[in-house]
Amino acid sequence: MIPPLVLASASPRRRQLLEMLGIPCSVTPSRVPEVRIADERAIPYAERLAQSKALSVEGDLVLAADTVVVSGHHILEKPADEADAFHMLSRLRGHSHQVVTAVALSHRRQVRLKTDVTKVTFRHVSDDFLRAYIATGEPMDKAGAYGIQGYGAALVERVEGDFFSVMGLPVRLVLDLLEEAGFKYEFKV
Repeated sequence: MIPPLVLASASPRRRQLLEMLGIPCSVTPSRVPEVRIADERAIPYAERLAQSKALSVEGDLVLAADTVVVSGHHILEKPADEADAFHMLSRLRGHSHQVVTAVALSHRRQVRLKTDVTKVTFRHVSDDFLRAYIATGEPMDKAGAYGIQGYGAALVERVEGDFFSVMGLPVRLVLDLLEEAGFKYEFKV
């Protein structure tokens, strides 16, 4: 049985995924600044942030994650404004990119870490389509300026890998981390 855990994230999507599985959690958003070190690559960056977030919040069992989008050699985080969102989405349209999500579980301050990389291919869409999507406001708090679980699904041609990872929390990795910490997932009947 999994005891209540602390989710070190303000992401409603991450909380929804845990609730979907029946994993009890409370939310205490981390205040770790999401600042990349010069020349830091995507996977080490996401892993460093996830681990720092997990250790920044009090609790016996703390779950944290970080997601970045990688297009070529460019790391796309949350857009600064609508112009930045348009630039990111223009870069992604008609092409494939990678979504890197690192998940960290701190159990009594011992951190376990796992990372997923999923390939996403966008449809080729018009500038007007991108502007209309940006006008929904959805892209503004999401890595790569899109949310696959919302209106952003209209941008996606295909996903090769873990859909939940693109949403920001690879469920299978969370369950693996919990099991490694001694908490086996069981269905509630």
